[in-house]
Amino acid sequence: MFLSPWVCSRCLSRALRTTKWQWPQIRHYAAATPPQIEHGLSPILLKRAKAIASEHSKLSAQLVEGFDSKIAKRVGELASASHALREWEKAIESISELRALLKDESTDEELLLLAEEDLSETTKSLAALSDKLKQSLIPKHPFAHLPCLIEIRPGAGGDEAGIFAYEVMRMYLQFCTRHDLQATVVKQDVDEAAGSEGRLAEAVIETAAAGSYDLLRTEIGVHRVQRVPATETKGRTHTSAVSVMVLPSLPESTQSTDIDDPNSDYYINPQDVISEKMKAGGAGGQHVNKTESAIRLTHTPTGLVVSMQDSRSQHENRRKAWLLLRARVAERKREAREEELVKLRRGAMGGVAKMGRENKIRTYNFNQNRCTDHRSGITLHNLDSVLDGGAGLEKIMASVRGWLVDQEINGLLAEEQVKELDQSTQRK
Repeated sequence: MFLSPWVCSRCLSRALRTTKWQWPQIRHYAAATPPQIEHGLSPILLKRAKAIASEHSKLSAQLVEGFDSKIAKRVGELASASHALREWEKAIESISELRALLKDESTDEELLLLAEEDLSETTKSLAALSDKLKQSLIPKHPFAHLPCLIEIRPGAGGDEAGIFAYEVMRMYLQFCTRHDLQATVVKQDVDEAAGSEGRLAEAVIETAAAGSYDLLRTEIGVHRVQRVPATETKGRTHTSAVSVMVLPSLPESTQSTDIDDPNSDYYINPQDVISEKMKAGGAGGQHVNKTESAIRLTHTPTGLVVSMQDSRSQHENRRKAWLLLRARVAERKREAREEELVKLRRGAMGGVAKMGRENKIRTYNFNQNRCTDHRSGITLHNLDSVLDGGAGLEKIMASVRGWLVDQEINGLLAEEQVKELDQSTQRK
């Protein structure tokens, strides 16, 4: 009696298929990786993933016995990491089985060919599964689900900075249109000295779509432009800058960010705000300098000042001013909460500073038809596609999101290493 050679279930199913299926491929970004990487994952991250999966399993069992809304919410938060770990472990198991099959001398030639092909595909897919697992371990940004406000201000560069600020505003408006994101210009102050609507002093765009903050937060920072201005007679290239800030916007109705809840990031004590009515300034309009329709709000604890005069209605200007002030205060509170964590991550990443409005993040070079993002390192030689809010800008933003994932992973590693060090010190 002859025994047939052992065949793994993966190879058997592969042999019975009539169509070839391709594992999806994703792009990977350069990041500092710690030593002792196991199948694309640091042991520290793998330990964290297993702890999350264990918690998910225990809580799921509790839900079977009786429903609890808090437990159900927590199970939902842990589900993606638990599922990603199962997929990763399944791929590791398949690779182990396939390698064993290839080493088995009794395996026939046809199965060897199938096993080699499957091993190649599974090994390639493991990188994507490792990235998916890493991303599932990153805590969700507290404002990721919210709409947003985009603030645009010219920096160094005089009139040219104001002109480029207008182009940046147009770029984001077109990007929102292409992605079906409802966008409204709630504030647009023109540089009166320039005497042209093409030179901005400040602009604020509101996007009402949920999740737009998470999509557009890649744009926070200083955008630098290099080109020969139209007014330049000697053909010299000038460098100007525009500051972009993306703030979370409070929805009209929400429970998680209640403006009346003192524990909410959006809560502002009315006694901490000085409200002033002013006559609107600027060019044109019968209401200008005649009615006190403009509003200025000053938040005394932080010194933040917001002024609004775009509408002829004082009530509407007040509503917009409070919307912007709450967004700025919420962002300030979040930054203060994360300051210690930022210091930790700076050390772990070798001095990489926190991304903020003061940092130069991107350069638009018109002479070279080039746009370079200085975080992810991506360079495109198609400025029109970027400034029109098209595929070029979308590609750059996707690249930066990958870079952000790398930074978050480095931060997670630093946190876990500090925890292990503290535990080790306590045991001693």
